[in-house]
Amino acid sequence: MTAGSGVGIPPVQRGGEWRFGSGRICLDLVATSPEFPRPPAAAQEPLADTGRLEHWLIGAGLVPEGTRLGCVDGVWVSRFVELRDCVAQLVRAELDGRSAESALERVNTIAAGPPPRIRAVRDQHGALVRALCTAPDCGALLAAVARDAVELLTDPADRSRLRQCEGDNCRRVYLDTSRGRRRRWCSSEVCGNRERVARHRRRTAAAAGA
Repeated sequence: MTAGSGVGIPPVQRGGEWRFGSGRICLDLVATSPEFPRPPAAAQEPLADTGRLEHWLIGAGLVPEGTRLGCVDGVWVSRFVELRDCVAQLVRAELDGRSAESALERVNTIAAGPPPRIRAVRDQHGALVRALCTAPDCGALLAAVARDAVELLTDPADRSRLRQCEGDNCRRVYLDTSRGRRRRWCSSEVCGNRERVARHRRRTAAAAGA
């Protein structure tokens, strides 16, 4: 599911603290995984904090802003975490040149469900905006993300643009759509800036020791 389709991908820095700059909605879900090194099993799941999954759903463009999401609960979190981990296994297997058949089967099963039904409505200013036809349904939203993963991994051109962030201790994966495919980081403002700061410190230290 690419930008401009039924449920699109918004710019970076929407949805509270989440970052949406991977280029695909399924990769934005993978990016909610705890960063490497993974914390112990007893650690808090990032999506489980109060309102975090709700914020992600809106920030990722799966549901329009202003949608009531009182139905989101622990079951939703568990199902999105399951899909996230399966997509992550598939994407990392693709980058490593191996298979992940169990994860593939599960993603295909989820993708077979009906996606959210949308319609165009007028906002308070008279402009057409997107709305859901019915109350948000967990299965339908999961299907939208799983279909995006299927479309990504079965498209040779997009598959070839999958990249692992080169930032220290960052395992985020993104779609490199830059000119010349020279993008090195999941975010130039975050991982890229960290590397530039580290590089400056190394030069300063070297100059001081000369």
